[in-house]
Amino acid sequence: MKKLITGVVIAAAAVVLFTIVSRSDTDNNEVITDNNSIDMTGDIITLPQPSLSGTLSLEEAIARRRSVRSYRPDALNIGQVGQMLWSAQGITLESRGFRAAPSAGATFPLEIYLAAGRVNRLAPGLYRYNPSDHTLSLVTDEDLRSQLSAAALGQHMVRDAPVSFIIAADYGRTSSRYGERAVRYVHMEVGHAAQNLNLQAISLGFGAVMVGAFNDSDVKGIMELPDNIDPLYIIPVGRPQQ
Repeated sequence: MKKLITGVVIAAAAVVLFTIVSRSDTDNNEVITDNNSIDMTGDIITLPQPSLSGTLSLEEAIARRRSVRSYRPDALNIGQVGQMLWSAQGITLESRGFRAAPSAGATFPLEIYLAAGRVNRLAPGLYRYNPSDHTLSLVTDEDLRSQLSAAALGQHMVRDAPVSFIIAADYGRTSSRYGERAVRYVHMEVGHAAQNLNLQAISLGFGAVMVGAFNDSDVKGIMELPDNIDPLYIIPVGRPQQ
């Protein structure tokens, strides 16, 4: 009888240990993803559902915020990328379509692009984030980081980071309601979204830097942005080089 009980206890412990190991990652702050739930086929990539809780408090993330310009070569995973995209422009109230960052009159002028270089299970390329269904649309399968770095006056972090997020805007969506004052509102909104993304990156153990110094027309041409979309921010993100 004792042998039977001992065997049951050992088996139960093994199951618990296997579960813990299988859900662990290289960093306690990383998002756990269910790889089997991710649709990676075609030009539309379904991202893992964002996490609504974390291990780092908002206060700690604010205290740790610094501009990080040097990164380790570590790749990100698709869940981490999705989490940061959601933090900037993800839907947080389905019934109204409201997003993670405030928007004047809910006009939502921002568009977020991902210049991916090193992301596990995601091919290098440029992707556009679709907040409505939390997906990525492939724009081009070319790794644009070096070109974007050149357009950003040679700033190396845009080239070296595993990913950069580019926040762009369609001013017309907001000016159609607010006229000339829309420019101010759009610039406020890009700041809200960028800070959300920055703090989310910190909570995941990454570092980021806000890049505003770049040639607008060069970036627009490299990304082949529509005429009505203008780039406002390039945000490289990666594991800080210690």
